Amino acid sequence: MSFMSTGCLIDRIRRKTIVTGHYGSGKTEFAVSLAMYIAASTKRSSERTEENPNRCALIDLDIINPYFRSRERRLLLERTGINVFGSVYKEEITLELPALGAGLRAPLEDRACRVIVDAGGNDTGALVLNQFTKYFTDEETTVLVVVNANRPDTGDVSGAIEHINAIEQSTGLFVTGIVNNTHLLRETTSDDIIKGHAFCEKIKQATGKDLVCDCYPKELVDPIELDGLSGVLMPMGLYMRPTWLDK
Repeated sequence: MSFMSTGCLIDRIRRKTIVTGHYGSGKTEFAVSLAMYIAASTKRSSERTEENPNRCALIDLDIINPYFRSRERRLLLERTGINVFGSVYKEEITLELPALGAGLRAPLEDRACRVIVDAGGNDTGALVLNQFTKYFTDEETTVLVVVNANRPDTGDVSGAIEHINAIEQSTGLFVTGIVNNTHLLRETTSDDIIKGHAFCEKIKQATGKDLVCDCYPKELVDPIELDGLSGVLMPMGLYMRPTWLDK
């Protein structure tokens, strides 16, 4: 087949990966799926070195107007070996108070831990990152913007680029790459993903940003249908989607 494996995606991101994206892009689903994949793929060993991170953590910084929250899947993530950090209200996940636990700095300082940061959905939400700027150096950090070409706010190239620029301006961080997560929830087909790939290629050409991967819902789309795409395919779970939304 013409696409690379997800393992190549892990090789293309640094120890700390910040995931952001507009509402409806599926950024939290991507963050959780990426953390789950890393946890399953990371070599388990007692050796703790910068070259061989052997643990995984997810930091939920989506505390401003969140819709789906990665901390809502804390038990699932922790059973998989992923430590979850974020709100001080570990059990009361419905509270919207922007109160962060002090412990979330621990994985950022631990060179033997890969860290996925689920950041706010737009430039305002991403502002929360500013208090942790010292931890997000270019040498250690990858910043990804998840794009859904089916969403109105990022449904044209200029709108998507405006969104990327707003995140960079509000945080002072350089967006490393784009993630194509074009979907229609449970109605997603391979055509949506192929359409999104072409759309993100246009953003890549206009901005010089890397197209890091194309996401597909593994429960709905057979990757064989995406054989014509070049690059990395990322299988996505449906961890964050309540079943009542499908009724």
